[in-house]
Amino acid sequence: MGNTSSMLTQYDIEEVQEHCNHAFSQQEIVSLYHRFCQLDRNGSGFISSDEFLSVPEFAVNPLSQRLLRMLDGLNFKEFVAFLSAFSSRTSLQQKIEFIFKVYDLDCNGKVSFNGILSVLRDLTGSFMTEQQRQKVLTHVLEEAGYKEDSLLSLSDFIKILGSSGLKMEVEVPID
Repeated sequence: MGNTSSMLTQYDIEEVQEHCNHAFSQQEIVSLYHRFCQLDRNGSGFISSDEFLSVPEFAVNPLSQRLLRMLDGLNFKEFVAFLSAFSSRTSLQQKIEFIFKVYDLDCNGKVSFNGILSVLRDLTGSFMTEQQRQKVLTHVLEEAGYKEDSLLSLSDFIKILGSSGLKMEVEVPID
């Protein structure tokens, strides 16, 4: 799997399946490999930010710039692992961990008020004023027992999601 000109072996497919916690079938992995090869225009075995932006649906996503920092330079195995967050076979826990990474702007394992506000700004655009965004976010944090200056860990993030009405049953990994 070193470069995209090689074909996937059965071993490669099984290794990728294991890496993405079986979020995709073997046939889906083969299809994703073909898509990966299409995106990897220079055949380097990695996909750059520019190559990702060539996908129109990705380019217009309000979170594309945030996702790009997670995507730039992915090899095929990492590409499939990234996409597994969107699979129906992926657990809620894994999806929440992925969302947490989107909010964790500086990749330090913590999410700040400003980090959440920044994502909220990207998602709402001109549909909400800055004051409305801040008010909503402050209310949600306070409902969960946090303040604007709190730095939220993954378990805090899950608690906030739960207090905002999202019913979840997830295990938080112990650090």
